[in-house]
Amino acid sequence: MSSNKPVVVYGASGYTGRLVCEFLRQYNIPFIAAGRNAEKLEKIMQNVPGIETADYEVAAVEHSVEALTELFSGAQVVCNIVGPFETYGETVVEAALNANCHYIDTTGEPAFVKTIIEKFAADFEAKGLLMAPCTAYMYTPAEICARICLEEGDIDTLEVATAGNFVPTHASTQSIYSLFSHDAQYLMNNEFVSWPAGKGYEIQVPGYAVNQIVHPWGGGTLPTVFKNDPRVRTCRQYSGTANREVMEGVIALQQDFEANFRTLPEDQQVVEMKKMVDAVPPFTPPREETLVHRSCDFAVGTGSAGGKKVVMQSTSPYTQTGMIQAATAAKLIASGTSKAGFATACEAVDYKYLLGQLKQFFPLKLTVTDI
Repeated sequence: MSSNKPVVVYGASGYTGRLVCEFLRQYNIPFIAAGRNAEKLEKIMQNVPGIETADYEVAAVEHSVEALTELFSGAQVVCNIVGPFETYGETVVEAALNANCHYIDTTGEPAFVKTIIEKFAADFEAKGLLMAPCTAYMYTPAEICARICLEEGDIDTLEVATAGNFVPTHASTQSIYSLFSHDAQYLMNNEFVSWPAGKGYEIQVPGYAVNQIVHPWGGGTLPTVFKNDPRVRTCRQYSGTANREVMEGVIALQQDFEANFRTLPEDQQVVEMKKMVDAVPPFTPPREETLVHRSCDFAVGTGSAGGKKVVMQSTSPYTQTGMIQAATAAKLIASGTSKAGFATACEAVDYKYLLGQLKQFFPLKLTVTDI
């Protein structure tokens, strides 16, 4: 596609896609808002705050490698918001690679991340392009905390947790189900170890008097990210919403899957998972409220002589995702990537830069203590 727009937002009509467009406008970055239905896109984009001052165009596109490659050609960065990523993601990654674009997305599905690393990372690296899944809340702020823990060089064990107070979107809810069918893993003494399925963990979250429940959430991506980091031997990652009832429901659903579907052949598991995903009625949560939907991410890093705890308290987790995507795209357009192939946004554009951008847009308290 011949265009002077450096960014394509694929899935712009969804809740998170709109937030990405909103922040691209804040960074004054021209973009293409893409999806399957042009009429729907036009209508939704008209309600994006400040959109009248944005430089953008709308494009309807078929979900195929060929059509997406044509759409992405001429752009520099693809922001993919279309999930569940295990179902739709590989097509977009391949098209971005064909079109010579950096690829970032908002996935929270570790199995999908491992798949695209295996299939596409080497080709992205050969072209000097970035492939950065999980450029979003639940991953980037928590990773910033982890990297601050590692700054002094005497930390070899990380426990990282995300506990934002948010209402999952329809796409996020569907993605939760896809986590159940995969083995969740953490890093222990440089080896991957499986989490027990259908189990939650009680943690004390700064800002809450009552303990919250978190979940391995497919194992997260940080164990994979730090597997080849010589500083880190052990890494466990936990995620959840700071709502005990919601998390208890997620764990009960996984226990039901383990009891009734785990022993089925893989193809039948896929069928049953699809039924669970399709049973979730479409919904769009209301826009986050700054004084209600708060976030807390923290990392505890330890070594032989003690350690460090880093806590980041802020607000509006989904809105943070929009900013993280736009800030990452802005840096990639301006100066390229610091690491080609598979990398996180923290590695590609610098975690200190992303922390600074979060501070620009959100009330944010960063607390670093020795333990």
